[in-house]
Amino acid sequence: MASQVLSRPLVTAKWLSEAVRAGRIGPSLRVLDASWYPPQERNARQEFKERHIPGASFFDIEVCRDQSSPYDFMLPSASHFADYVGRLGVSNSTHVVVYDGDELGTFYAPRAWWMFRVFGHKEVSVLNGGFKNWVKEGHPVTAEVSQPTQAVFKAKLNAGLLKTFEEMIQNVGSLQFQVVDSRPEGRFRGTELDQGLESGHIPGAVNIPFRSFLTESGHEKSIEEIQEIFREKKVDLSKPLAATCRKGVTACHIALAAFLCGKRDVAIYDGSWSEWFHRAPPHYKVSEMKRSKA
Repeated sequence: MASQVLSRPLVTAKWLSEAVRAGRIGPSLRVLDASWYPPQERNARQEFKERHIPGASFFDIEVCRDQSSPYDFMLPSASHFADYVGRLGVSNSTHVVVYDGDELGTFYAPRAWWMFRVFGHKEVSVLNGGFKNWVKEGHPVTAEVSQPTQAVFKAKLNAGLLKTFEEMIQNVGSLQFQVVDSRPEGRFRGTELDQGLESGHIPGAVNIPFRSFLTESGHEKSIEEIQEIFREKKVDLSKPLAATCRKGVTACHIALAAFLCGKRDVAIYDGSWSEWFHRAPPHYKVSEMKRSKA
Protein backbone atom coordinates (compact mmCIF):
# COMPACT_ATOMS: atom_id res chain seq x y z
CA MET A 1 0.00 0.00 0.00
CA ALA A 2 1.35 3.42 -0.92
CA SER A 3 2.27 5.72 1.94
CA GLN A 4 -0.07 8.43 0.67
CA VAL A 5 -2.99 6.07 1.23
CA LEU A 6 -1.95 5.58 4.86
CA SER A 7 -2.10 9.30 5.66
CA ARG A 8 -5.55 9.81 4.13
CA PRO A 9 -8.25 10.85 6.59
CA LEU A 10 -10.87 9.37 4.23
CA VAL A 11 -11.06 6.30 2.01
CA THR A 12 -13.79 5.60 -0.51
CA ALA A 13 -16.10 2.60 -0.58
CA LYS A 14 -14.59 1.69 -3.97
CA TRP A 15 -11.06 1.64 -2.52
CA LEU A 16 -12.10 -0.46 0.48
CA SER A 17 -14.19 -2.90 -1.58
CA GLU A 18 -11.18 -3.52 -3.83
CA ALA A 19 -9.07 -4.19 -0.71
CA VAL A 20 -11.71 -6.63 0.57
CA ARG A 21 -11.89 -8.44 -2.77
CA ALA A 22 -8.10 -8.63 -2.96
CA GLY A 23 -7.96 -10.29 0.48
CA ARG A 24 -5.98 -7.45 2.03
CA ILE A 25 -7.92 -7.34 5.31
CA GLY A 26 -5.50 -8.63 7.93
CA PRO A 27 -2.58 -7.44 10.06
CA SER A 28 -1.77 -4.56 7.68
CA LEU A 29 -5.37 -3.40 7.15
CA ARG A 30 -8.12 -3.62 9.74
CA VAL A 31 -11.72 -2.44 9.37
CA LEU A 32 -13.65 -1.44 12.49
CA ASP A 33 -17.38 -0.80 12.89
CA ALA A 34 -17.62 1.97 15.51
CA SER A 35 -21.42 2.27 15.50
CA TRP A 36 -23.30 3.36 18.61
CA TYR A 37 -27.00 4.18 18.97
CA PRO A 38 -29.31 5.03 21.88
CA PRO A 39 -30.27 1.58 23.26
CA GLN A 40 -33.99 2.28 22.90
CA GLU A 41 -33.52 2.93 19.16
CA ARG A 42 -31.03 0.42 17.74
CA ASN A 43 -28.60 -2.26 18.92
CA ALA A 44 -25.23 -1.61 17.28
CA ARG A 45 -23.58 -4.88 18.31
CA GLN A 46 -26.56 -6.95 17.16
CA GLU A 47 -26.68 -5.15 13.82
CA PHE A 48 -22.97 -5.82 13.41
CA LYS A 49 -23.56 -9.54 14.00
CA GLU A 50 -26.26 -9.54 11.34
CA ARG A 51 -24.28 -7.72 8.65
CA HIS A 52 -21.04 -5.83 8.33
CA ILE A 53 -18.16 -5.25 5.94
CA PRO A 54 -16.32 -8.57 5.39
CA GLY A 55 -13.35 -8.89 7.74
CA ALA A 56 -14.51 -6.05 10.01
CA SER A 57 -14.43 -6.17 13.81
CA PHE A 58 -16.72 -4.32 16.22
CA PHE A 59 -15.16 -1.35 18.01
CA ASP A 60 -17.28 -0.99 21.14
CA ILE A 61 -17.17 2.62 22.29
CA GLU A 62 -19.00 1.59 25.48
CA VAL A 63 -16.09 -0.68 26.41
CA CYS A 64 -13.18 1.40 25.09
CA ARG A 65 -13.71 4.35 27.42
CA ASP A 66 -12.95 5.53 30.95
CA GLN A 67 -15.64 3.59 32.77
CA SER A 68 -14.86 5.30 36.07
CA SER A 69 -15.86 8.71 34.72
CA PRO A 70 -19.35 10.11 35.39
CA TYR A 71 -19.38 11.46 31.84
CA ASP A 72 -20.18 9.53 28.67
CA PHE A 73 -17.48 8.10 26.42
CA MET A 74 -14.48 9.75 28.10
CA LEU A 75 -11.12 8.69 26.71
CA PRO A 76 -9.69 5.51 28.26
CA SER A 77 -6.11 5.31 29.53
CA ALA A 78 -3.36 4.63 26.99
CA SER A 79 -2.89 1.11 28.37
CA HIS A 80 -6.63 0.36 28.18
CA PHE A 81 -6.79 1.59 24.57
CA ALA A 82 -3.65 -0.31 23.58
CA ASP A 83 -4.95 -3.56 25.07
CA TYR A 84 -8.39 -3.13 23.51
CA VAL A 85 -7.28 -2.40 19.94
CA GLY A 86 -4.53 -5.01 20.17
CA ARG A 87 -7.27 -7.60 20.73
CA LEU A 88 -8.88 -6.34 17.51
CA GLY A 89 -5.68 -7.19 15.64
CA VAL A 90 -4.41 -3.61 15.38
CA SER A 91 -0.67 -2.97 15.68
CA ASN A 92 1.24 0.28 15.22
CA SER A 93 1.84 -0.61 11.57
CA THR A 94 -1.82 -1.36 10.77
CA HIS A 95 -3.87 0.90 8.52
CA VAL A 96 -7.21 1.22 10.33
CA VAL A 97 -10.44 2.09 8.51
CA VAL A 98 -13.39 3.03 10.73
CA TYR A 99 -17.05 3.35 9.81
CA ASP A 100 -20.50 3.34 11.39
CA GLY A 101 -24.03 2.48 10.33
CA ASP A 102 -25.77 5.73 11.18
CA GLU A 103 -28.46 6.87 8.77
CA LEU A 104 -26.66 10.20 8.36
CA GLY A 105 -23.76 8.33 6.74
CA THR A 106 -21.21 9.08 9.46
CA PHE A 107 -21.72 9.83 13.15
CA TYR A 108 -19.45 7.92 15.57
CA ALA A 109 -16.65 6.92 13.19
CA PRO A 110 -14.79 10.27 13.50
CA ARG A 111 -14.66 9.72 17.27
CA ALA A 112 -12.87 6.39 16.76
CA TRP A 113 -10.62 8.08 14.14
CA TRP A 114 -9.67 10.77 16.68
CA MET A 115 -9.12 8.20 19.46
CA PHE A 116 -6.51 6.44 17.34
CA ARG A 117 -4.86 9.75 16.50
CA VAL A 118 -4.81 11.00 20.11
CA PHE A 119 -2.99 7.78 21.05
CA GLY A 120 -0.35 8.36 18.39
CA HIS A 121 -1.69 6.30 15.47
CA LYS A 122 -1.54 8.19 12.17
CA GLU A 123 -2.59 5.44 9.76
CA VAL A 124 -6.33 5.74 10.35
CA SER A 125 -9.10 6.66 7.91
CA VAL A 126 -12.86 7.13 7.97
CA LEU A 127 -14.91 5.32 5.32
CA ASN A 128 -16.45 8.21 3.40
CA GLY A 129 -20.22 7.80 3.31
CA GLY A 130 -20.26 5.09 5.97
CA PHE A 131 -22.01 1.72 5.92
CA LYS A 132 -25.21 3.27 4.59
CA ASN A 133 -23.55 4.14 1.30
CA TRP A 134 -21.47 0.95 1.27
CA VAL A 135 -24.73 -1.00 1.15
CA LYS A 136 -26.40 1.44 -1.25
CA GLU A 137 -23.53 1.04 -3.73
CA GLY A 138 -23.88 -2.74 -3.64
CA HIS A 139 -20.63 -3.65 -1.90
CA PRO A 140 -20.46 -7.00 -0.07
CA VAL A 141 -21.73 -7.58 3.47
CA THR A 142 -21.51 -10.65 5.70
CA ALA A 143 -22.72 -12.03 9.01
CA GLU A 144 -19.50 -14.01 9.42
CA VAL A 145 -17.56 -12.76 12.44
CA SER A 146 -13.79 -12.74 11.92
CA GLN A 147 -11.35 -13.59 14.70
CA PRO A 148 -8.30 -11.38 14.21
CA THR A 149 -4.99 -12.51 15.62
CA GLN A 150 -4.08 -10.42 18.66
CA ALA A 151 -1.49 -7.75 17.94
CA VAL A 152 0.72 -5.51 20.04
CA PHE A 153 -0.24 -1.82 20.00
CA LYS A 154 1.81 0.74 21.88
CA ALA A 155 -0.21 3.85 22.71
CA LYS A 156 1.23 7.22 23.67
CA LEU A 157 -1.14 10.08 24.46
CA ASN A 158 -0.75 13.16 22.27
CA ALA A 159 -1.94 15.77 24.78
CA GLY A 160 -1.97 18.40 22.03
CA LEU A 161 -5.11 16.82 20.58
CA LEU A 162 -7.00 16.85 23.89
CA LYS A 163 -8.45 19.65 26.04
CA THR A 164 -9.35 19.33 29.71
CA PHE A 165 -11.98 21.21 31.71
CA GLU A 166 -9.24 23.25 33.36
CA GLU A 167 -7.79 24.31 30.01
CA MET A 168 -11.23 25.26 28.71
CA ILE A 169 -11.98 27.34 31.83
CA GLN A 170 -8.66 29.16 31.52
CA ASN A 171 -9.30 29.85 27.84
CA VAL A 172 -12.53 31.76 28.58
CA GLY A 173 -10.34 34.53 29.95
CA SER A 174 -7.14 34.08 27.94
CA LEU A 175 -8.66 33.29 24.52
CA GLN A 176 -5.54 31.33 23.58
CA PHE A 177 -7.48 29.15 21.16
CA GLN A 178 -10.72 29.28 19.17
CA VAL A 179 -13.60 27.02 20.21
CA VAL A 180 -16.11 25.49 17.79
CA ASP A 181 -19.25 23.75 19.08
CA SER A 182 -20.68 21.10 16.74
CA ARG A 183 -24.15 20.70 18.29
CA PRO A 184 -27.41 21.75 16.60
CA GLU A 185 -28.13 25.47 16.80
CA GLY A 186 -30.98 25.16 19.32
CA ARG A 187 -28.80 23.30 21.81
CA PHE A 188 -25.95 25.75 21.30
CA ARG A 189 -28.23 28.75 21.86
CA GLY A 190 -29.93 27.13 24.83
CA THR A 191 -33.42 27.12 23.34
CA GLU A 192 -33.90 23.34 23.45
CA LEU A 193 -32.95 20.59 25.90
CA ASP A 194 -29.74 18.70 25.19
CA GLN A 195 -30.64 15.06 25.90
CA GLY A 196 -32.18 16.00 29.23
CA LEU A 197 -29.66 18.70 30.16
CA GLU A 198 -30.34 22.41 30.04
CA SER A 199 -28.37 23.58 27.04
CA GLY A 200 -26.23 26.56 26.14
CA HIS A 201 -22.57 27.02 25.29
CA ILE A 202 -19.12 27.95 26.48
CA PRO A 203 -18.45 31.72 26.32
CA GLY A 204 -16.75 32.68 23.06
CA ALA A 205 -17.59 29.45 21.25
CA VAL A 206 -18.70 29.48 17.61
CA ASN A 207 -21.45 27.14 16.42
CA ILE A 208 -20.94 24.94 13.35
CA PRO A 209 -23.39 22.00 13.51
CA PHE A 210 -21.50 18.88 12.43
CA ARG A 211 -24.07 18.05 9.75
CA SER A 212 -22.86 21.17 7.90
CA PHE A 213 -19.88 19.15 6.68
CA LEU A 214 -21.96 16.29 5.23
CA THR A 215 -23.73 16.15 1.89
CA GLU A 216 -27.32 14.95 1.63
CA SER A 217 -25.99 11.51 0.69
CA GLY A 218 -23.87 11.35 3.85
CA HIS A 219 -20.43 11.94 2.31
CA GLU A 220 -17.98 14.61 3.40
CA LYS A 221 -18.31 17.84 1.46
CA SER A 222 -15.46 19.01 -0.76
CA ILE A 223 -12.44 20.73 0.76
CA GLU A 224 -13.50 24.00 -0.90
CA GLU A 225 -16.98 23.79 0.65
CA ILE A 226 -15.53 22.95 4.07
CA GLN A 227 -13.09 25.87 3.90
CA GLU A 228 -15.97 28.20 3.06
CA ILE A 229 -17.97 26.95 6.06
CA PHE A 230 -15.08 27.78 8.39
CA ARG A 231 -14.57 31.18 6.67
CA GLU A 232 -18.25 32.10 7.02
CA LYS A 233 -18.00 31.48 10.77
CA LYS A 234 -14.73 33.44 10.93
CA VAL A 235 -12.79 30.42 12.16
CA ASP A 236 -9.11 30.83 11.27
CA LEU A 237 -7.57 27.45 10.48
CA SER A 238 -4.08 28.93 10.79
CA LYS A 239 -4.65 29.48 14.53
CA PRO A 240 -5.18 27.10 17.49
CA LEU A 241 -8.60 25.47 17.56
CA ALA A 242 -10.52 23.19 19.92
CA ALA A 243 -13.87 21.50 19.29
CA THR A 244 -16.67 20.65 21.71
CA CYS A 245 -20.16 19.13 21.58
CA ARG A 246 -22.38 17.18 23.99
CA LYS A 247 -20.05 14.28 24.86
CA GLY A 248 -16.94 14.55 22.69
CA VAL A 249 -18.33 12.66 19.69
CA THR A 250 -19.59 15.03 16.99
CA ALA A 251 -16.79 17.47 17.92
CA CYS A 252 -14.55 14.98 16.14
CA HIS A 253 -16.33 15.88 12.89
CA ILE A 254 -14.84 19.37 13.31
CA ALA A 255 -11.37 17.85 13.71
CA LEU A 256 -11.89 15.65 10.64
CA ALA A 257 -13.16 18.54 8.51
CA ALA A 258 -10.22 20.72 9.53
CA PHE A 259 -7.82 17.82 8.86
CA LEU A 260 -9.16 17.60 5.31
CA CYS A 261 -8.21 21.27 4.93
CA GLY A 262 -4.66 20.56 6.14
CA LYS A 263 -5.11 21.47 9.81
CA ARG A 264 -4.12 18.36 11.75
CA ASP A 265 -3.95 19.69 15.30
CA VAL A 266 -7.56 20.42 16.31
CA ALA A 267 -8.00 19.40 19.95
CA ILE A 268 -11.18 17.84 21.36
CA TYR A 269 -12.66 18.91 24.68
CA ASP A 270 -13.38 15.39 25.82
CA GLY A 271 -15.88 16.22 28.57
CA SER A 272 -17.73 18.72 26.37
CA TRP A 273 -21.12 20.05 27.48
CA SER A 274 -21.78 16.98 29.70
CA GLU A 275 -18.88 18.00 31.93
CA TRP A 276 -19.14 21.77 31.42
CA PHE A 277 -22.79 21.85 32.49
CA HIS A 278 -22.00 20.10 35.77
CA ARG A 279 -18.70 21.82 36.61
CA ALA A 280 -18.61 25.34 35.16
CA PRO A 281 -19.88 28.31 37.19
CA PRO A 282 -23.33 29.61 36.09
CA HIS A 283 -21.94 32.74 34.36
CA TYR A 284 -19.80 30.47 32.14
CA LYS A 285 -22.91 28.86 30.65
CA VAL A 286 -24.31 31.10 27.91
CA SER A 287 -28.00 30.48 27.22
CA GLU A 288 -30.74 32.47 25.49
CA MET A 289 -33.26 30.60 27.62
CA LYS A 290 -31.74 32.12 30.76
CA ARG A 291 -31.86 35.60 29.26
CA SER A 292 -35.50 35.20 28.23
CA LYS A 293 -36.42 34.17 31.78
CA ALA A 294 -34.55 37.07 33.33
